[in-house]
Amino acid sequence: MANIKLTIEYEGTNYIGWQKQNKGNSIQGEIEKAIKLVTGENINLIGSGRTDSGVHAKGQVANFITKSKIPEDKFKFALNSKLPRDIAIVDSEKVNENFHARYDALGKRYKYLIYNSQIRSPLYRNFAYHLSYPLDYGEMENAIKFLIGTHDFTSFMASNSNVKSTIRTINDVSLYKKEDLIVFSIEGNGFLYNMVRIIVGTLVDVGRGKIKSSSVPYIISSKNREVSGPTAPPQGLYLEKVYY
Repeated sequence: MANIKLTIEYEGTNYIGWQKQNKGNSIQGEIEKAIKLVTGENINLIGSGRTDSGVHAKGQVANFITKSKIPEDKFKFALNSKLPRDIAIVDSEKVNENFHARYDALGKRYKYLIYNSQIRSPLYRNFAYHLSYPLDYGEMENAIKFLIGTHDFTSFMASNSNVKSTIRTINDVSLYKKEDLIVFSIEGNGFLYNMVRIIVGTLVDVGRGKIKSSSVPYIISSKNREVSGPTAPPQGLYLEKVYY
């Protein structure tokens, strides 16, 4: 028996998200089907966490137990030959039998792209949040510094969530602008449901002047979803890396 760890890149446009559901194609389901074709086994693929429909990944991580004799470093090639072109295994390795992609994760890094131009870009249609009105980039930069540290992030959690704790630690945030693209990056020990997208929606409201950057500490301390911004759309979000 071998425990195989996969690092996965995918475009989420055509999927219902990572997790298998009763209807629709999922990333998890497609990879499990590929493993079945390669090994003949029905396995349970364990992911580091879910991504929603339309969300992309450069560094999703998953693991599975197999009896296959395929060399660990060859699994990526075998699976890629069976996977759709919008999913790829970028690395495969054998890990300790106790490794668990979800429970052993120490943190994650996400990236979010905003395409800020009067004219929409067909090339970024599925890969960035298009905003046609001007944004105050300086105010958005001022706002992100308040996210650093350990906070109760209830204000940035989808209202239908059910978790034991809403306290998370953000280790690093950054914002940079290159031509019409604004790139937001955030790294922490964990994220609540829709947390990154709600943070981005709040930053957009800061950029529009609807929320002052100095109000972010109040938004956090209020623990009230109604005072933060809207949930940004999924296509701008990327799971960049999972830390172990």
